Amino acid sequence: MNNHAILAIDIGATKITTIIAQNDLNYRINILGVGNVKSAGVNKGSIVDIDLASNAIDEAISMARSSCNAIIDKTFIAISGTHAKALRSNGAVNIQSGQITHNEINQVLQMALYNAKRIPDYDAIHVLPLYFKIDDSNEIKNPLNMHGSRLEVYVNIVTAKKTVLVNIQNARKKSNLDTTSFVLNGYASSIAVLEDDQKKLGSVVLDLGGSISEMTIFKGQTIVYNDVVPIGSENITNDLSIILHTPYNAANMIKNQYGSLLPANSNHNLDDMQTISKVKIPILGNESQSKEIPLTHIQPIIQARVEELLVLLKEKIISSGMDEQIDGGIVITGGMSKIKGLQELASKVFDNISVKVSPPLN
Repeated sequence: MNNHAILAIDIGATKITTIIAQNDLNYRINILGVGNVKSAGVNKGSIVDIDLASNAIDEAISMARSSCNAIIDKTFIAISGTHAKALRSNGAVNIQSGQITHNEINQVLQMALYNAKRIPDYDAIHVLPLYFKIDDSNEIKNPLNMHGSRLEVYVNIVTAKKTVLVNIQNARKKSNLDTTSFVLNGYASSIAVLEDDQKKLGSVVLDLGGSISEMTIFKGQTIVYNDVVPIGSENITNDLSIILHTPYNAANMIKNQYGSLLPANSNHNLDDMQTISKVKIPILGNESQSKEIPLTHIQPIIQARVEELLVLLKEKIISSGMDEQIDGGIVITGGMSKIKGLQELASKVFDNISVKVSPPLN
């Protein structure tokens, strides 16, 4: 194994995460270094202050680098679906030698990109093959080393707003990193949490983040649809802060420590209820004073916001026209997925569809 590695950067609403990883050539990824810092200069996936964002990104990268001395070959940066638009296209090339190699596959993908109806001010970050055809054949998933005279491909092209890409590039220049590839966050999440059978059958991945929630439909070998809802766990914190009349930091603590979608008298919460039934919180505007609130007041506030989010995501799935093609079910990931009772509530909202809460797979 050589000393070369990749760097992955996730610029989130609440934190910026960096990971340095290395492929050991046996289909295993070794994590060499990790950096986590509080997000700065970022709002809903957009950089709003390049200096603040640049300092935070540089700090996260330095943290990851401090535990390893690997040479970084390439940097991958996750892009929020907020700034992405997808379009379909197709392309075809003649096969001179009669045998399809990587060269012909690359050529036909480039032709599909060339033929695409461009969206002004957007650049392509993914050209994802949906299926291939050789001569008059049916759909083919992988044409490599097959024979024919004409190769055709149908693709899903994911594009991202140019200004967003440029701002991110500028924000990470402080770290002296070159060669950068952008990855749609929902695409990366799908690859990370779905098992092979779920990919083949067709599945929905819901990545519930800090300020936005991304919905990605994965079918076969790639994503076929993606969308976002501008609601995340920060909205829950805001709701708690306003309704309980307490500072944001106190509301965030309540969400993280006592947040649950389960009824207070459920078996899952009995231990908590037996040890604590009320919590003291500071009063907004007069933080030297505090008040006690019953834990039973917290669950309805959180459930109202989460249920609203899940209903909106369900509507997105239906409007995609692909709700009948997700036999692999729904997989929920992201920071909000840690809330107790989310799987139970989601199963009620997405009736007749299996729901699973899953962290990234090894």
